[in-house]
Amino acid sequence: MALQLKEIQAPVASEMIEFEQKFRSLMKSKVFLIDKIMSYIVKRKGKQMRPMFVFLSAGVCGTISERTYRGASLIELLHTASLVHDDVVDDSNFRRGFFSINALWKNKIAVLVGDYLLSRGLLLSVDHEDYDLLKIVSEAVREMSEGELLQMAKARSLDITEDLYYEVIRQKTASLIASCCAVGAASAEGDKETVIRMKEFGLNVGMAFQIKDDLFDYGTHEIGKPLGIDIKEKKMTLPLIYTLQQSTSSEKRRIKRIVKSNSQNQKKVQEVIDHVKTSGGIEYAESVMHDFYNKSTEVLKEFPNSDYKTSLGQLVQFTIERSK
Repeated sequence: MALQLKEIQAPVASEMIEFEQKFRSLMKSKVFLIDKIMSYIVKRKGKQMRPMFVFLSAGVCGTISERTYRGASLIELLHTASLVHDDVVDDSNFRRGFFSINALWKNKIAVLVGDYLLSRGLLLSVDHEDYDLLKIVSEAVREMSEGELLQMAKARSLDITEDLYYEVIRQKTASLIASCCAVGAASAEGDKETVIRMKEFGLNVGMAFQIKDDLFDYGTHEIGKPLGIDIKEKKMTLPLIYTLQQSTSSEKRRIKRIVKSNSQNQKKVQEVIDHVKTSGGIEYAESVMHDFYNKSTEVLKEFPNSDYKTSLGQLVQFTIERSK
């Protein structure tokens, strides 16, 4: 039976509870409107996987300290800021089944709330002189923005190569998980080489995580997003890129035409999904995902055995076996 997140986080369960309390107090504001929105953000938090990566990485590399709590808070603040801004950019009304900030309070307020969260994160680091942690997370935020813009620039042509796809997901998704692991290592006073190795570990986890997310688009069971949503949003995912590589010129044109012009037609989208399945796109993406998973476990083997290491390995396994 697959492990649940609660079991995986056992070695850092008390730290996660304390982190939640510290994070809630950090989100408080004297301005009533900000305080109201911060309370809403805290209430709709997800699986808390990012803080788990920070705390478990710190435990693997040394001792969990106050700097670890600040590092986890910094990542949550800057990442939440980017999500609030993303919802404005995407004109999205929902996130994880809840109304987005822009849906409830409109775009102007959402942009300012994102700016507020960003400033809280920056000040948290500057006030405690955690410049090394700030550098790690700021680099990830820059990469996430670049990845998003790179994807937007290439989306219209639908000519994304496999290499370009890897570059996009490395920046958009993997850089954040890499920063969680690097921040954990740095907060535990790991040396430069240790921080680099943990970042490498997180990067491979993040790549596997995103490919798993791509595969959900072709699933049949209850998942976190509607079937075919990436195709409807004209996003090029690995199963589709592989399928186009294997297709004849006429098949390529037909698939691209559907994605460009008929992406809201469920019957046409289903045609693309069926073609991806028969061309081996799913199996190919799964094999690449497992390659990245294996690379991450190879890096983790370099560290001494501990409960933290065991749980970190289980958390990686969870990311590629999750059902949503």
